[in-house]
Amino acid sequence: MKSFKKGVLLLAAIFTGEFMSCHKATERFDVNKLTCLVDLHLHLDGAISTESAKQLASLQGIEIPSSDEEIEKIMRVSDDCSDLNEFLEKFDFPCSLLRSEIGVKTAVENLLSELEEEGVMYAEIRFAPQFSVGRGISQEQAVRAAIEGTKRAHIPSNIILCCMRGADNHEANVETVRLTKKYYGRGVCALDIAGAEGLFPTKDFRDIFELAKSEGLRFTIHAGEAAGPESVWDAIDFGASRIGHGIRSLEDERLVAYLSEHKIPLDICPTSNVCTAVFSDISEYPIRTMIEKGLCVTINTDDPAIENTSIKKEFKKLIDKFDLSKDEVKQLLTNSVNASFAEESVKKELLKKIESQIK
Repeated sequence: MKSFKKGVLLLAAIFTGEFMSCHKATERFDVNKLTCLVDLHLHLDGAISTESAKQLASLQGIEIPSSDEEIEKIMRVSDDCSDLNEFLEKFDFPCSLLRSEIGVKTAVENLLSELEEEGVMYAEIRFAPQFSVGRGISQEQAVRAAIEGTKRAHIPSNIILCCMRGADNHEANVETVRLTKKYYGRGVCALDIAGAEGLFPTKDFRDIFELAKSEGLRFTIHAGEAAGPESVWDAIDFGASRIGHGIRSLEDERLVAYLSEHKIPLDICPTSNVCTAVFSDISEYPIRTMIEKGLCVTINTDDPAIENTSIKKEFKKLIDKFDLSKDEVKQLLTNSVNASFAEESVKKELLKKIESQIK
């Protein structure tokens, strides 16, 4: 009887060991404990949390709904959002909170504090100062306020100043380029252009980026999201160091080969691309294809408060849907550091942190 029991226990041990071994082999990498995350594509007006919105409203005497639920309703898309109009209308409220120096400075400070709590070690915050003009504030005052907000944070960060696509804001865009030059290396690291890519093609803004290039400025360009590969080709022709989104580059094999060969980084934002109807569901996201084709991709949030996401949520979605390995996650984070506009000394420290946490 004793030998029988021993045999049963032995079989159980073998089975359990095999099961545990099997389970371990398919266990997905956990990003929860990481504090070496990076977000390179993050818009200030799309990243104001409910708590931050309440504080900003109070500081500026702006009336807002009393309940968190009502605030979230006016600044967050629905869980099943796949409509660009619904997405864009959510920016009206947060933009109204960024039209004073105290509003901009506090919003940046709050955001960086929240990112640090989430495990982000470096961020580049995109910010369109022309949208903050009003209530007596100029573009330059807005830029200086944003820089001041970064100085109060415990993690390194930089500001990317955004020009905006439009038909009647050329002078405002030129002013943004001028301010990028003035504060370049003093809190501002690059220039960008955002907005309705489908309505205002990238090619129409060549003069803005020729001016930026003549000033020796680095720049990234939103391209290949609402418009196709031709927009990305234009951004490359202008001299963009990185491409914001660039997800539709896959429609052009020649472009894919060029991006891969020249290691031009793409700031991809999975949840955002679903919200704006580039893809109908995260399961359609071509992350595997992009990795397999040798593209330098970085994972980002875009507008986390509006999309109800975070950088950890973005990684978790991709890990769950596409079974990204530990090494792949490590490579994506390494891509982010290498693609960033941070100083080389900062990059070196960030890479060390990744190495220490993902072995």
